[in-house]
Amino acid sequence: MRKNAPIVLGVLIILLISYTSVQNPLTDRYLTTLKEDTLTVTANAVKEPLRKEIESFAAEHNIQPVNARIDPVWKAIPGYNGFSVDEDASYKRMKKKGEFDESLIVYKQTPPEVSLEDLPPSPIYKGNPNKPMVTFLVNVAWGNEYLPEILETMKKHKVHTTFFLDGSWVKKNQDLAKIIYEEGHEIGNHAYSHPDMSRLSNDRITEEIRKTNEIIESTLKETPKWFAPPSGSFREDVVQIANQMDMYTILWSVDTVDWRKPDPNEMAARVVSKVHPGAMILMHPTSSTAKGLERMIVDIQSKGYTIGTVSQLMSEKRIVKPEQKSDVSK
Repeated sequence: MRKNAPIVLGVLIILLISYTSVQNPLTDRYLTTLKEDTLTVTANAVKEPLRKEIESFAAEHNIQPVNARIDPVWKAIPGYNGFSVDEDASYKRMKKKGEFDESLIVYKQTPPEVSLEDLPPSPIYKGNPNKPMVTFLVNVAWGNEYLPEILETMKKHKVHTTFFLDGSWVKKNQDLAKIIYEEGHEIGNHAYSHPDMSRLSNDRITEEIRKTNEIIESTLKETPKWFAPPSGSFREDVVQIANQMDMYTILWSVDTVDWRKPDPNEMAARVVSKVHPGAMILMHPTSSTAKGLERMIVDIQSKGYTIGTVSQLMSEKRIVKPEQKSDVSK
């Protein structure tokens, strides 16, 4: 019996170690983790072909965002969102079907690292050159007789743009200013008395902008964000003062020169030939613009451009294809 005692003791020790190992919490956690990892690897193996197709499609279609910048010629240029495939959202839409389907791709817009508001105060002549949008800058200090036709043409073509109103004009034509605003157009500041802003003292610059904002605010309950100096005349102080009043100084990259009373069709053809992505087109309520506006709108749109307000043009939001628009994730 004594001879067998070591053997029995050894067996008991082995059984005890085996039992302890199985019941050990650390062992339980290890086995659980191993099981979960095995399930994850198995699941990934099943979905890997679909994931790879989505990743491959994304690599070919992702577009990087464009930072806002100061151009040596065109000064402040707004940024533009990137456009990429939301791989997880796209996978969720396709996993039931079990195969790749481009119509189920979900896109998302990615903002740039540098935005317009991050730049030092600088005039703006145009939008981002990657954005297929243009805007009309309608400077109003006179020409009431042509405004109804211009507004009617814009309404017909469902175009909304930015009207820069002279403060003294608003004071005398509050009903007409309200009609422009109620038609859905954006309102900008065009100084109060149409002065040469480059020749004014800083106090007068401030007064011209402030008085115009006040009359627009009291008439339309709207605070302008954009300032267009009359005749495009300004100096650095104008830009700085406008910035201190939370406004950007707006100029243009295409000019109708409508104040010279050009032939409407010739004017429209010339303007359209100069239109580019991000163009800001200067015009006034003149006979030439009233008669040539429809052709400009139709021809600009036929070239693939959207016509919007200054705010829409300055926005980093991308213009996306119709088939992608409803599938952009927030």
